[in-house]
Amino acid sequence: MRQKENYRRSFLLKTTSLLFGGLFLKFGTVQATQYPANSDLDKKYFPGFKRIAIKTSETNISGVVGGTGSPILLLHGFPETHLIWHKIAPLLSSHYTLVIPNLRGYGNSGKPDGGHNHNNYSKRVMAKDQVEVMKQLGFKSFTVVAHDRGARVAHRMALDYPTEVEKLVLMDIVPTYYLYTNTTKEFASAYWHWFFLIQDAPIPENLLQKNAVFFLKQWAFNGKVPASIPKDIFNQYLHHFSDYKTLHAMCEDYRAGATIDLEHDRNDLETKIQCPLLVLWGTQGAMNSLYNVLAIWKERGLNVTGKALPFGHYMPEELPEQVYQEVISFLNSSLILSG
Repeated sequence: MRQKENYRRSFLLKTTSLLFGGLFLKFGTVQATQYPANSDLDKKYFPGFKRIAIKTSETNISGVVGGTGSPILLLHGFPETHLIWHKIAPLLSSHYTLVIPNLRGYGNSGKPDGGHNHNNYSKRVMAKDQVEVMKQLGFKSFTVVAHDRGARVAHRMALDYPTEVEKLVLMDIVPTYYLYTNTTKEFASAYWHWFFLIQDAPIPENLLQKNAVFFLKQWAFNGKVPASIPKDIFNQYLHHFSDYKTLHAMCEDYRAGATIDLEHDRNDLETKIQCPLLVLWGTQGAMNSLYNVLAIWKERGLNVTGKALPFGHYMPEELPEQVYQEVISFLNSSLILSG
């Protein structure tokens, strides 16, 4: 009986190895896990992509990987998930290998406790997660294309890992340190949620969870879900936005931005982003009306270009083809400059 049981276990191990072998061979050692809750959406919106769940040194990161060519890491923002890239991924994947994860605290990625001074959601720690993901997938250096909160993670990543980040695209942000040290009535009015989400737990978490639909529609999307966001994807955003652990993690992300991130940024004010940097922002967003976005970033990087695009905040979903064209043009031009 014991011999039969050992044979059965051996057969199951070999079968599992065959099932996941292609992913292991192409992307390195990835810890297999059960499919996340949004697996049907991944199949629908990222056809041909592999779903991943990678154990980093401090948490677990979920996402999808697909395409062929040089690697690009795509990072989403608040209050969305990796699904924000569903329109751009098919365009880029014919030229590049795309790694599209959920940040820690978002989607189906791990949601650790905030830790002392919200350290577990510092952009330094969140950037480290993604660098470890890329290394486990076999990518020592890569391009980063990032939006909103993901762009803040990417900014820190470029400072902490200058040899890993080859090129950088940041969408619709200016540096966190600049915003908090140049706070005006106009900024506080447009970005009031920055000051709401940093309040002590569980005040914002409870208010958001009990009014998830209202807040997500009225606050994040100005009262109406944009036509650019499919209903099933919005429902997935709402699913996560209704989860207390996710809400707490999101708040910790912002709390870290108002505390430990400022300490890290203050210490690196003289450190410039070394790689070529493209900044994009929406003409209809607060960044465009409140700040000279390009001039601010030119103070923080050695090789900075950028432009405003004719739409609002959610450019990857609202303007996928134009964002794609800007990214491709930037990558081609930076290849020429660095080559």
